[in-house]
Amino acid sequence: MDTKLVRVSDLRLGSIIAKDILANTQFPIIYKNTKVSREHIPVLKAFQISQVPVLSSSMKPEKTKQEENVVVSSEQGETIEDRYITPFEKKYRNVVEKFKMEFSNWESGSKVDITKIRTNILPLIDDALVNRERIFTLNELSSSSDYIYHHSVAISLISAVIAQKMGYSKGDVIQIAIAGAVADCGMAKINKKIRDKNGPLTEYEFKEIQEHPYYSLQMINGISILKSDMKIAVYQHHERLDGSGYPRGDKGNAISIYSHIIAVADVFHAMTCERVYRAKESTFKVLEMIRESEFGKFNIQVVQALITCVADLSLGTKVELSNGLEGSIVFANKTSATRPVVKLDGSDDIIDLAKNRSIYIERLILL
Repeated sequence: MDTKLVRVSDLRLGSIIAKDILANTQFPIIYKNTKVSREHIPVLKAFQISQVPVLSSSMKPEKTKQEENVVVSSEQGETIEDRYITPFEKKYRNVVEKFKMEFSNWESGSKVDITKIRTNILPLIDDALVNRERIFTLNELSSSSDYIYHHSVAISLISAVIAQKMGYSKGDVIQIAIAGAVADCGMAKINKKIRDKNGPLTEYEFKEIQEHPYYSLQMINGISILKSDMKIAVYQHHERLDGSGYPRGDKGNAISIYSHIIAVADVFHAMTCERVYRAKESTFKVLEMIRESEFGKFNIQVVQALITCVADLSLGTKVELSNGLEGSIVFANKTSATRPVVKLDGSDDIIDLAKNRSIYIERLILL
């Protein structure tokens, strides 16, 4: 049977171990064909095992009566470490569902109701502006099946936080956030088979995808309460400083600063999320990738504004590291915000991630 190597943090309830798990012990710490339960996680972490082989056919999570309040549905892509749904998560999922209905209306030819979108998403925006750490956990709430709806809501929240960090007024922050929410509304006009294709796109299909900013602009152009600068930002959010973007290949000062805000939010969320063809990625690792490998494509002030949100994390913030261990941030490295000093749980060991480059923050553990 097909097997899949899965990170411990991504294990799902009911997954079946494909091979005996050994850890310098006389007997396996977990035997082949064992059904994964919550009790197995601390065992794997104690032996510093970060990945395990599971049967691909068993990757659908289960739900028991004792877990009625825990989200473990395969549709939502939740993992074995699912928490009880927080008020923010409940609001978030509700907004995503409402956005999904709006998107379906656009597919049928309905006009964009910007007032409804604003009303639905504003409470989430207000929450994210107060609790900026939320944006580093949005990839954990997303699902590959409903990715486009999650993505639009996430772009809105991340754009809002970046704009706030850059010092924009509350009014402009809201405008930028709403522009981020509708930046991909034009995807509703793209053939669903192309939009949801799992494999590589043909040249024709990719060109069709590249038309979506134009469709988005058409759909929002007549909306008077959205500023013209925001409409330009929607149209340009796939343009890049070096001219490598689309739809027109604009570069340099020809690209609006608002466009860069939405662009960075778009790329950041896209690179961190689980997709049909890719596992989800650490938000902190992605931040480093954007800063280093994508240098010259994005406005550096925008990128820096997003990175400084990491430096703002409170001391004591709980994190899970890429080696499977958990700890708390005890010192922020101002020159390397994504790599703070972490004290490991249950010991006096301290890891300076700025010096220990092979380890990075896998995710925040927000209670």
